[in-house]
Amino acid sequence: MIKKLFLSALLLLTSSCLFAQTPVFNVMDYGAKGDGTTDDAQAIQRAIDACAAKGGGQVYLPCGKTFLAGPIELKSNIDLHLDAGSVLKANPDEGIYKLSAFKENRGEGMMWLHCKDIENLSITGTGTIHGNGIAFMGKELSDSYELKPLMDPTFDPRPHVLTLIGVKRLVIRDVTIREGAYWTVHLIGCQDAVIDGISLLNNVKIRNGDGIDVDHSRNVRISNCHITSGDDCICLKNRREWEEYGACTDIVVTNCVMTSRSCAIKIGSENMDCIARVMIDNCVITASNRGIGIQNRDEGTVTDVVFSNITLDSHLFSDVWWGKAEPIYVTSYPRANGNHKDANWRFPKGQIEGRCGEVSRITFNNIVATSENGCFVGGDTRDKVNQIYFNNVRLHLKKLTDYPSGIYDKRPCKGEGFVKTDVYGVYVEQASGVQMHHLEVVCDKPSVPNYGGDCNMDKNDE
Repeated sequence: MIKKLFLSALLLLTSSCLFAQTPVFNVMDYGAKGDGTTDDAQAIQRAIDACAAKGGGQVYLPCGKTFLAGPIELKSNIDLHLDAGSVLKANPDEGIYKLSAFKENRGEGMMWLHCKDIENLSITGTGTIHGNGIAFMGKELSDSYELKPLMDPTFDPRPHVLTLIGVKRLVIRDVTIREGAYWTVHLIGCQDAVIDGISLLNNVKIRNGDGIDVDHSRNVRISNCHITSGDDCICLKNRREWEEYGACTDIVVTNCVMTSRSCAIKIGSENMDCIARVMIDNCVITASNRGIGIQNRDEGTVTDVVFSNITLDSHLFSDVWWGKAEPIYVTSYPRANGNHKDANWRFPKGQIEGRCGEVSRITFNNIVATSENGCFVGGDTRDKVNQIYFNNVRLHLKKLTDYPSGIYDKRPCKGEGFVKTDVYGVYVEQASGVQMHHLEVVCDKPSVPNYGGDCNMDKNDE
C-alpha cells in the first residue's frame, strides 16, 4: 500500500514537472535557415512574437547554426537562449539599421537587438552574439580602425549590439558577445538587472566599442565577466536623451577581468543627473590605457563610490584614445563648448555650453597598479572634487612604451585638454579633502626620466 502511494505521488510530481516545463520556440520552426548568409531576422522575430503571445517561454537558437540577422525587437517574458556553438550575427548591410539608439539623435549609432519598457527578459546560453564590427569599420591603423566617412554627419549607421530600454528584471548570463561596431550592452532605465559570467570580447581597435554601459539604471549587478573593448569596458552614465528614467544608482561590479584602449572602469563623461551608491570590487585590469576613471563633464553629481581590491596595469596609446595611462583618475571639468545649438546632444536643449557637478566621497582601497603615469585628481574649482580617499594604494611607475610621458589628459573639457608636467605618484590640480593612508610609490627612475617625486615613497597623510 505504501509502495503504491509512493509511486502515485512520484507519478503526480513527474507529471506536474512536465506540465510546468518552459515552452520552447525553436527559430528553425519559424523559417530560420541558420546558414550564415540568409537574413533570419523575420523568422527570429516570428518566434519571439509567438512566444510573447503565449505568455512567454524560451526562444531557442540551436547549436551549430549561424543566424545572420538585421534588427530584432525583444519582448517581455522571453528567454533568448543561444545553445553552444550557435551564433547570432549582425547583418553588415548598413542600410537596414533605421532606429536610433538615442531617440532623435541619429549621429551615434542605430539599434540591432533592442526593446523598450518590457519586463522579465533573459539572454542566456553558451552561444555567441556577434556584432560583425569590422564590417562597419574603415582602414585598419596601428592601434585602431578609421571610422568610415559619413555622407550625413548627423546619421551614423553603425549598430549597437544590445539596446535595452526600461527593462524590469533583466538577466544576461553565460553568453559570449563579440565585436560590437559601437556600444555593446547598453542598459537604459533598467531596474533589477543581472549580468553574470559573460565573455564580452570586442576588437580593441574599434573606436566607440564600449563594453557595458549602465545608463539611468538602478539595482544592477555585474559579476564574473571577461571584457575587452576599444572604448570603456564598464561605464556608468546619465545620457541627456534618456533623462526621464532618473538617476543611476545602486550598482555593484565584482570579479571581472578587463582590458581597454580607453578606460576600463569609467563613470561619465555624460552625466546630467546623479550617480551614487556604487561598489566596484575584486577586479583585474590588464593592458589598458586608463585604469579607473571618474570623468564628470556635465551638471550631474557623482557621490559615494568605492573601488576596492583591484590590480591593474596601464600604458600609453595614441591620442585617438582618451587617457594618458592614469591608473586612477578623478575629475570634474566643464565640457568643451558645442558648435550647433539645435543638434548638440551634449548640452541642455538650445545651449552650447554647460557646467560640471560635484564629485565627492570617493574611496580607493587596496589598489595595486603598474603604470607609465601617476594618478590625477582635479576640478575646475577647488571644491568641485572633494573627499577623495586613497587607502593602501601601491603604484609602480614604469616606462612601457615609446610614447612621451609627463602628460595628463583632461579631455573633453573647456580650454587646454592636457596638463604637461613631471610624473608624480598623485598629481592634484584642484581638489579639497584628498586623504592618503599608506600610499606607496615605487619608480623605475632610469626608465621614467621626468619623474618628479621621491622614489620608493610611502606616504600617510591625514
